[in-house]
Amino acid sequence: MTDRPARPPLESALDTVREEYDFLDGDDRYRLLVELGRSLEPMPDALKTDATLVRGCSASVWVYPTVAEGGRLHFLADSNAAITKGIIALVLLTVQDRAPAQIVATDIDAELAPFELKAQLSSNRTQGIPNMIALIRETAQRYAHGGT
Repeated sequence: MTDRPARPPLESALDTVREEYDFLDGDDRYRLLVELGRSLEPMPDALKTDATLVRGCSASVWVYPTVAEGGRLHFLADSNAAITKGIIALVLLTVQDRAPAQIVATDIDAELAPFELKAQLSSNRTQGIPNMIALIRETAQRYAHGGT
């Protein structure tokens, strides 16, 4: 048997976006966030209800969890503001299609820290991020403990 060199771990989608983001400046970072938002899976209008609305965001943001194969959580999300939609897309890159227990164990704030969103964006744009994260974590905790 021959020794093969170890393969480097596959780069996560978040790592790929982070590398591109680090390379860019102000307006180009905004454009990258807008593009991330455009790449979100479409969320049916019927799911954009008061129950799926994230409170405390300056723009309207909706997040709806679905359970995928193997009990993993898959989130649908949308916003009526392009930059905010990009921010929720970035947040979802940290948790999408993971088991609820993995999401609960993920330090989403730490995953997003290298993007320095609070330094890059206005406080109006970033004020809802903690609420987005809290909603996702609460959802994952509910599912991790057998709830729906």
